[in-house]
Amino acid sequence: MHMNLKKLPLPVSATITLLVFCLIPVATQCLAQTDTRDDMAILDRSSKAFVNVVKRAKPAVVNIKVQKTTKSNYPGGIGPEDMFNNPFFEQFFGPQFRQRQQKPREYVQRGLGSGFIISKDGYIMTNNHVVEGADTIKVTLSDNRDFDAKVIGTDPQTDVALIKINDPENLPVLPLGDSSQLEAGEWVIAIGNPFGLSQTVTVGVVSATGRNSVGISDYENFIQTDAAINPGNSGGPLINGRGEVVGINTALFSKTGGYMGIGFAIPINMAKSVEDQLQASGKVTRGWLGVVIQNVNKDLADSFGLKQVGGILISEVQKESPASAAGLKQGDVIFKLDGVELKDVSDLRNRVAMLQPGTKTMLEIMRSGREKKIQVTIGEQPANFGKGGPGSQLGDSLDKYGLTVQELTPELAKKFDYAEDSGLIISNVEQGSAAAVAGLKPGYLVEEVNRERVTSLKELDKVLSHSDSDKILLRVRAGNYATYVVLGAK
Repeated sequence: MHMNLKKLPLPVSATITLLVFCLIPVATQCLAQTDTRDDMAILDRSSKAFVNVVKRAKPAVVNIKVQKTTKSNYPGGIGPEDMFNNPFFEQFFGPQFRQRQQKPREYVQRGLGSGFIISKDGYIMTNNHVVEGADTIKVTLSDNRDFDAKVIGTDPQTDVALIKINDPENLPVLPLGDSSQLEAGEWVIAIGNPFGLSQTVTVGVVSATGRNSVGISDYENFIQTDAAINPGNSGGPLINGRGEVVGINTALFSKTGGYMGIGFAIPINMAKSVEDQLQASGKVTRGWLGVVIQNVNKDLADSFGLKQVGGILISEVQKESPASAAGLKQGDVIFKLDGVELKDVSDLRNRVAMLQPGTKTMLEIMRSGREKKIQVTIGEQPANFGKGGPGSQLGDSLDKYGLTVQELTPELAKKFDYAEDSGLIISNVEQGSAAAVAGLKPGYLVEEVNRERVTSLKELDKVLSHSDSDKILLRVRAGNYATYVVLGAK
């Protein structure tokens, strides 16, 4: 029966209204209690979820103990005896003193780390720096079983190592996840052996992904996390909420040696690529493009007529390289690789390195304001790749930019190992100038000014006479490498 309050007598209507007002506090209190119980239930379920993930994961996390023998004249390295082992002191104490000091002793160094089992037949992933140079490796499981282990292969460039235990039985295994799906803010769990305290669990979030230029290894694409990582955690797993390994805990940022809220882990996708090769051949073969590259900042974008900052500028194409064979040129700006937009130099370098030699890949570039697609067949990275180059220290010249240059004579070309008539050599860099801030030094070679070749002071004056900007774009060579530098007038 439908009841309309407006048609009820006043006393009845008033009674119902009073009843409603009386019930409101009671209902509110009941709702509040319900919300509290729901919140507590959610927290309890979340807590139990972490517990269940840890219970499944811990049996496959191992402690690694290594021993290595080193030689020194003093325990722990260089000591007072080594200080006197010098020809200078031989003048006072005679040759017999020096001979007496040159009897190094052997000392055993011990180290601790972590790892995790990835297969029933005993393969374990860890960090290269945990097992590097080890004479013996002992692995202890969570059930206190001990095994001897041997190194299958290591990759110092990513700090990944693969070891294997002997005669394994009933081994627990950790599943590997997909680190490319990891997002900042996602919960993660770190398990390891910090300070020798086995099976330690810490929980945190992913603070960031794709961290590079940290200075830990050659190829960096780190996951940053605030899950506590301390000495001894190295090589242990970083696990997501589904119990899958998404990273290998590798290093911490610290000014004290202890935890300060910033830890780094190698993405498992990168580690898995390395592990596959180590298991197959015991070594890692990387792809190679054969270019010297740098990030495009605002100054470079303006100089090359780009609409926005971004992309990777090719400052040099190496001779007889895959890039040269494909027709890539200095001054090209790479934006995409196989349709994937590139973030920076490290992104391109990591992606190319993970490709197998012989792989055909498509680069999308900008050349002289026009977009182009160029297919490149990736080569094999040379054994001496990355060695002997000048890094980012490159030079340039010109008066108002704090530089003085001179023409390259045959004598100077021979002294600095440059080809004759290849540019102008920097003879002086003014302290505190734009050139000095950019890292330019005497002896560096200026090959181009505003994208035009210059081999004489006359050609330099001609190029500068056409410039109406306070900024100048230089292509500078130092040793075997060249790069572009933008300088502003002082």
